[in-house]
Amino acid sequence: MFLQALKEITNLIVTVNKDNNPIAFMGIENNKLEMLFVSTNKRGKGIGTKLIQHGIKEYSINEVTVNEQNPNTKRCYKNNEFKVYKRTETDEQ
Repeated sequence: MFLQALKEITNLIVTVNKDNNPIAFMGIENNKLEMLFVSTNKRGKGIGTKLIQHGIKEYSINEVTVNEQNPNTKRCYKNNEFKVYKRTETDEQ
């Protein structure tokens, strides 16, 4: 399912470390942030925020779907000025 989701994303932005190993990525479709993943050992260091800000500036992101069971992610989006406009019982997948 995950690989299929990646194939359906138009814009995939990957952040790598000094050894050129991926440490984070985000997928953008139209103006929506479809996915954002940061390696566990790199979380809390501002990498996700930098990706989001890049996406807003370069890809005009104005929407994201958030799994509310992940409070850290929810807080990150809130800190980046996203606002809740709709809630659903299940995710789009």
